[in-house]
Amino acid sequence: MTGRPVVTLASPPALAPLLAAGALRSPFKHPSPDADFPATRLVLPALRVDLARLTAYERVCGFPTDAVGAADTLPLTYPHILGFPLAMRLMSGAHFPLPLLGLVHISIEIVRHAGLPVGGEYELAVHVGGLAPHRRGTEATVVTEVRAGDGGGGGGGGEVVWESRSTYLARHRTDGVSAEVREEPSAPLPVRAEWRLADDLGRRYGAASGDRNPIHLHPLTARLFGFPRAIAHGMWSIARCVAAHGVPEAAAVRARFRAPVLLPGTVAYGADGGGRFELRGPDGRLRLSGEVRDA
Repeated sequence: MTGRPVVTLASPPALAPLLAAGALRSPFKHPSPDADFPATRLVLPALRVDLARLTAYERVCGFPTDAVGAADTLPLTYPHILGFPLAMRLMSGAHFPLPLLGLVHISIEIVRHAGLPVGGEYELAVHVGGLAPHRRGTEATVVTEVRAGDGGGGGGGGEVVWESRSTYLARHRTDGVSAEVREEPSAPLPVRAEWRLADDLGRRYGAASGDRNPIHLHPLTARLFGFPRAIAHGMWSIARCVAAHGVPEAAAVRARFRAPVLLPGTVAYGADGGGRFELRGPDGRLRLSGEVRDA
C-alpha cells in the first residue's frame, strides 16, 4: 500500500504488555470519527505457524485435525489470530484515538483467495483503514493482509492470499447521525445444532489464541466491565460456525456480532442452503449472523 510509512517487526508483539498499555491510556482517549489515526503499516515477514498452538486452536473451535494434530491448511479464521498482536500494537498506541477498554468487535469480513499450507512461510501486514461515525459512537476498521512468502519487509512481495477487515466500536455520546443502516429482525434459520458452552471456554480459547481479555476469562473480571458473566470471544463464535458450516478453498465470509454469548450457556447454530448462518441464545435472541460465499 503506497503512501503509508512501513514498520517491519522482527517478531510478533507480546499481547500482555499491549493490553496493559492500552488500558492505562484508555481514560485519556477522545474518540471521534474526525480524529487522526495512525497511518503506520506494520509488517511481519517470514512468519511460520506454531503447530502446537494451531492444534489447540482447531480443537477449541471445532475444526478437524489429522492424526498428528493440525490439518494440512490453516482454518479460514486462523490468520486473524496471527495478525491480532499487530492490530493490538496499533490500537493500544498513544496515537490511536479510540480507548482500548470497552472497544467492541462488531463485524469482520474475511476473503481467502487460496488455501494456506500449515508449513508455509507468510508475511503479515496490518494497518488502520479509517474511522467512521456510528449511531452509538465511532468505529475503526483494521485491515489485515497475508502474503505468501517473505516480501522483504516492505509489503510488496508475494501475492495476497488472505485478507480481512475488522470493525471495532467505541461507544460514546453522538448526535445520532450515522451512515449505518438498521436492519429489520430476521426469521430464525433452520437449527442445525445446539452447543453447550462450558464456563472455561474463554480461558481455553484465550490460551490458544493469545487473546486474554478479562471479559472472557472469569465472571468477576467480566462484571468489572458490565457483564453478568464471562462472555465468549466473538472470533470463537465465528470460527465455530465456520467449522460447522464448511467453506470452499477460495471463500469470503462476512459476520456481525449482534450480542454477547454468556458463559456457561447454550447456543443454537442455524444455517440455510444459501450460505447464511447464525447463532441464537436460548431466548431466541440473535447473537451472530453471517454469510459464506465463493470468492
